[in-house]
Parts: sequence; C-alpha cells; structure tokens
Amino acid sequence: MRNRLRKFRQQETRRIFGLILGGKLLGILSILGVMKAFGMLFETAAGASALGQSAQQASDLISPINTVWVLVTAFLVFFMQAGFMALEAGFARSRESVNIMMECVFDTCLCGLLYFAFGFAFQFGTGNGLIGHSNFFLHGATPAYGTTGVAFLAFFLFQFAFADTASTITSGAMVGRTGFKGDILYSTCVSGFIYPIFGHWVWGPGGWLGNTMGWFHGLAGGTVFRDFAGSTVVHTVGGFIALAGCITLGPRLGRKFTKDGGGPTPPHDLNIAAIGAVILWFGWYGFNPGSTLSAMDWEGIGRVAANTTLAACAGGMIAVLFVYPRSKKWDLGMSLNGFLGGLVAITAPCYWVSPGGAILIGGVAGIVVPLAVDFMEARRWDDPIGAVAVHGCAGIWGTISVGLFATGAFGIPTSTGADTSTVVTGLFYGGGTAQLRTQLIGSITCVIVVFSVSMVIMKAIMAIKGDWGLRVSKEGEQEGLDIHEHGTTAYHLEFGQGTTYTTPAGFPGRSALGAKPEAADLESSV
Repeated sequence: MRNRLRKFRQQETRRIFGLILGGKLLGILSILGVMKAFGMLFETAAGASALGQSAQQASDLISPINTVWVLVTAFLVFFMQAGFMALEAGFARSRESVNIMMECVFDTCLCGLLYFAFGFAFQFGTGNGLIGHSNFFLHGATPAYGTTGVAFLAFFLFQFAFADTASTITSGAMVGRTGFKGDILYSTCVSGFIYPIFGHWVWGPGGWLGNTMGWFHGLAGGTVFRDFAGSTVVHTVGGFIALAGCITLGPRLGRKFTKDGGGPTPPHDLNIAAIGAVILWFGWYGFNPGSTLSAMDWEGIGRVAANTTLAACAGGMIAVLFVYPRSKKWDLGMSLNGFLGGLVAITAPCYWVSPGGAILIGGVAGIVVPLAVDFMEARRWDDPIGAVAVHGCAGIWGTISVGLFATGAFGIPTSTGADTSTVVTGLFYGGGTAQLRTQLIGSITCVIVVFSVSMVIMKAIMAIKGDWGLRVSKEGEQEGLDIHEHGTTAYHLEFGQGTTYTTPAGFPGRSALGAKPEAADLESSV
C-alpha cells in the first residue's frame, strides 16, 4: 500500500491516473448522451403520462371510426404494390421479372424507413411554406394528427403507402437496364426528399401551393391549388421522375422504335399484367375514398368511389376504341393503361365533380394515354410500362380538370362530416377561370421543379463509375438483369441434366452449364 502511495505522489503517475479517470467519465457521459438522444427520437407520444391521462386524451382527440377507416384504406393502398409488381413484370420481358419484383420489395422497405426517419417530417411536419421540420423519427407525435381525428400513426401509415406508390411509379419507365445499386440511390432521393418536399407544398401544414399560393396568390384570384388524392402529388411527380430516368438511361439494347421500323416491345405475360392492373383498380378504392380521412362523410365517400369507378370504365373503353382503327385489333394492353389513366385523372377531382364529369374526365384520359405513348415512341424514349403516359400525362389532365368540372356543390371533408363553407367551382359550372389558373400553376410548377431536380439526380448517378451507376453494364444487360443482378430467373424448365429457361418467344437463356445468349438473340427477344 505504501509503495502505491509513493508512486501516486509521482507526477507522471498522477497524470496517467487523471487521463484514465477522465476517459472513463467521458465514456460514461457519452453513453448517457446516446441513451438520451435515442429516447428523444423514439419515445412515444404518451411518454411518461399516466395510463388514465393518456386514455382521456385519446378519447378527446381521436375518432375511432375515422382511424379504422384510414387504416383499412391504407391497407388497400399498400396492396397496390402487388398490382404494380404484377403489371410491370407482365409488361416487361421475362428475363427482368425477378429484378422488377426485387426493386418493388426493396423500395418499399427503403421507403418505409426513410419516411419514418425524415420523409414524413418533411411532408407533414410543421415548418414553413417549403418544408416541414418537425416530427423527425416521429418524435413529438400527438395522439391524433392535427384536427383530422385520425390516430397519428394511422395517418403516418396511410401517407407512407402514398409515398411508396410514387417511388414504384418511377421504376416502370426504367425497366430492363437500371442497375440495382443505382436504383437504391435514386429511390432514396425520391422517397426521402423529392416526393415528401413537393407533397408538403400541396398537403403539408402551411405549404405554399395548398394554402397561400405564395407569389402567385394574386394571379390565382385568391384560390388555392386542389389535389384531392394525388393526380399531381403522387402521379405527376412519379411520372416525371420516371421521364427523367427514362431519358437519362436511354433505350434498352436492341430496342427499335416505330421510326426505325420497329415498335414497342411485346409483353411477356399479358395475363399477369391484366391481373396486376385490376388489383391496382381495386387498390384505388383506398387511394381516393380514403383521402377523405373521415368515415363520417358518408355521402362524400360514396361519390368519390362512384366517380373513381366511372372514370376508369370510360378510360378503358375509350382507349381501346381510339386505337382500334390502327390495327383493327382489340388491344388488351391499351385497355389496361386506358383505365389506369382514367383512375389517375380522376384522383385529383374525385371529390368535387359529378358522375357525368367523372365519365368525361376518364374518357379524355383514355385518349391522352395513347397519344402520350405515341409521343414517347416518336421521341425514342423507351418506357416499357407506359409510366410516363399513364401517370405523368394523365396526372396533368386530371389536375387541370378540377378547374373545369368542379361543380361548386362540395367543399372539403372534415372529421365530423362535410364542410361546404368554401366550395370548389370550375369553369364549366360558372366558377370562372380562377381555379383553372390555380391548377395550371400547380401542375406547371410540379413538372418544371420535379423534372429538373430529377434530371440532375439521374445524371449525377449516371456519372458514377462501376456498380453504383444508374445503368447496368452492357454485358449485364445482355445477360439479363435477373441472372446478372440476382443470380436467378423467374421461370425454370428442366431439360436433361441441366436447367435452362426461356421466354414465351423462345429466347434462349443461360443454361446451368453457363452458356450465355448472343447479342443477336437479345435484340430479337421480348
């Protein structure tokens, strides 16, 4: 003991002891700081409140029927992912089916975590007219979101399903030549930044388009931009991000356009594509009626659901009749994209128009979609699924149609029913051009801002060398994305001792012995 005390009297020993003690104290303080930060980010809204007090707050602020309604419709919107997966895989070539499935699954998981961390905060957190800056990691969540009467986490789940849809739309125009790591990079930008920030402008608290119209307030005649369920916020955003990716990537190897004596690549499985499209139609009954956020507005829910149905019917029928004179054939693929275009178009005006107006809106969309497909083909922009035509172009038409067909009889849904103190009136119902000008401003803003930002992002990712670039290597595309990126195929057929795979058109795939298709075979494949 005496020896230890003598050593402690030495200056060097005291210095070392001080350093060790100080380091341990700093370590303990760091751990406590991390624990405190973790608790701040992930604590629930109830925090340390007593159970009885929390229950009382919930009964005061949350409407059980509205919360259940929003949850059920959120599940329907989420189920649309199955529709997108089937539709895209069916319209694409068989050798990229696994890639499509994996992208949709991975993007959904990525979107969920990003939207939890900061996407929801950017979109629905309180902030300024451009961006929200509260509720990061859902910290500070109240029992109900705002005055909706919907439980905060139920509202979050519903909005996550919308964000996931925008990301999935984007991938449709980029099928067949996008590297999987590049997909991760642009999907991060879409789900984490582009979609939620623009969404805040329209739907977020204080967003400049949906509230004051910012610098355009005088030009818009005092009206505000209206997008009930997302013709602009979800579909035009997704469609024009898809266009930026489509242009940046360039066409798939061997793709011959109409000008060059070719045409759109035939789908490999129209059966699964048709099933996927109908699943999307079914999911739209969550997308549009669920956007009331209120089960108490019974009349409004019924009107929205009926309008959604009629617009889809008109879009599908008109699209088929419009293209029939060209080939004298009844085109299943165009019927699918036609009714999807009708659904996209009715998404913005569905609450404010009559059933007759819905039929007209859907019918025009049935013409807009094939014309947009023709335009894409003429520009040599390779969009295998038709995402730009269906979501981007039909989304613009649907947004504008609010300023034309809104009847002036309906206002907005509330947590207790419908509010008609401020109604929406279009040009054809005596409302003048104010709402139409507002809709044009909002749609043009979306196209210019979203497309410009997306082009910068896509070009930046395209410039990355190696596996993290946007486009897969020529060798990988020739081999097929399913094998090159994921090491498997969607279809396996047994032949002798080896396993090989083919597409319905007979494209010879890679065998178990390692044989690869020739480039000439690739160019003629579907």
